[in-house]
Amino acid sequence: MRKYLVFAVLLYAAATVFAQTPEPMKMKPEMTEIWDPEIRVVTPGQAPSDAPSDAIVLFDGTNLNEWTNGKGEPAEWTLADGCVTVKKGTGTIQTKRVFNDFQLHIEWRTPAEVVGESQGRGNSGIFMQGIYELQVLDNYNNRTYRNGQAGSIYKQHPPLVNACKAPGVWQTYDVIYTAPRFNEDGTYFTPPTITVLQNGVLVQNNVKMRGPTEYIGIPEYTVKKHGAGPIVLQDHGNPVSFRNIWIREL
Repeated sequence: MRKYLVFAVLLYAAATVFAQTPEPMKMKPEMTEIWDPEIRVVTPGQAPSDAPSDAIVLFDGTNLNEWTNGKGEPAEWTLADGCVTVKKGTGTIQTKRVFNDFQLHIEWRTPAEVVGESQGRGNSGIFMQGIYELQVLDNYNNRTYRNGQAGSIYKQHPPLVNACKAPGVWQTYDVIYTAPRFNEDGTYFTPPTITVLQNGVLVQNNVKMRGPTEYIGIPEYTVKKHGAGPIVLQDHGNPVSFRNIWIREL
């Protein structure tokens, strides 16, 4: 009898505890709303290719004040008609400023007069942090090796499609670039990644780079720890032109 009495007392106590447990609070829409901090306002340009309000304008067609040659001296490329054109033999030009993660807009044009073939036709390049190349080339009815044509991450990632316009017609690259992070031993903790739209068409979709651009050799073998770097435009001996260059630091 005593056992039954103890059991009854425990059962009553348990029922009392459960009866006193409050029901979970009912979710309301405002419980998952985040109000602060308020989103920063950026004013877009009037046209999609125009620089937004928080962009750094690297070239607006009027001067090369943001650029130097590879020796830190004034850039020697030809400035005319709102664009800058490779002057053969003067070497690369690069930004005075250096960058890590960014959004880059750049417009380029290969010569209207077709000269050469494969890699010898309208060749230049755009280097992220000075060492990772996005290829510029006239690939309108001009076949070359797939990981070296326009829109490729040179010798690493072929473009998804060939989105080239005809020679002499302005083309655009819109780039989202994330700089690498490094381990203490200088190897990549996370490699650099890049997304590229050519003329509004996706040609690189968040691809991981294997290492710095190499013409000969394996990129992984030349990885070295580095920080922010410039945007570099290549002198490959062809009179390729550039205009409307702006960048947003991310």
